[in-house]
Amino acid sequence: MSTIAGAAAAASTTSTTSGTSSTNAMVASNFTTFLQLLTTQLKNQNPLDPLDTNQFTQQLVQFAQVEQQMKSNDQLASILALEKSAQQTAAMAYVGHTVVVDGSSTELTSNGATWSFNAPKTATATVTIKDNATGQTAYTGTFGVNAGDQKFTWDGKGNDGKTWPPGNYTMSVTAVDANQQAVNISTEIQAVVTAANMQNDPPTLTIAGKDYTADKIKRIVIPSTIPQPDTSGGGSGA
Repeated sequence: MSTIAGAAAAASTTSTTSGTSSTNAMVASNFTTFLQLLTTQLKNQNPLDPLDTNQFTQQLVQFAQVEQQMKSNDQLASILALEKSAQQTAAMAYVGHTVVVDGSSTELTSNGATWSFNAPKTATATVTIKDNATGQTAYTGTFGVNAGDQKFTWDGKGNDGKTWPPGNYTMSVTAVDANQQAVNISTEIQAVVTAANMQNDPPTLTIAGKDYTADKIKRIVIPSTIPQPDTSGGGSGA
């Protein structure tokens, strides 16, 4: 039985390799060899000392297990490929859409720069916008905000009427309630998805100059008309 055992051992070794076509062919070849050896031994066995049926049954089971593992590996690889394809398709669908993600830095374009923030209760909020390139304060203003999601659009004009250049700007919000107690304000950015990078795994989306995975998108929005700024500054709350 040493020859048959050697064939089974060779098949067992293939279970540690990847589920490629060459490995599958090797398993099939080893299994064929095993059956040929088994058939030969059955034909030529000593009637007074017949082959131990338990031994070759165990080897048949071993081959079956290896073959099943290889099939499982192939199926898993197919599922992973389908999932990757679905992720890429979903990523491409976001391009051109306006989305909201957590963050405080976004891009100022000809349409302005838009942030969202959430206030847990009615408060007085001070909004400060800084130029990422220089660190200078471009705009500051104080507004009354209601509880819930708010949208703030800045048209790029500073408090002095100066128009700031396109680029990335960061907004910070501090707020107090009617009792002058601090209110925590979380900020989000609202911008158009300008690109999808399929080379990354998972694919990433370019939003306001930064890369995000699709799971970071909180919602997709239809941008409204940019409201005109008030006379005290270049920001508008909504």
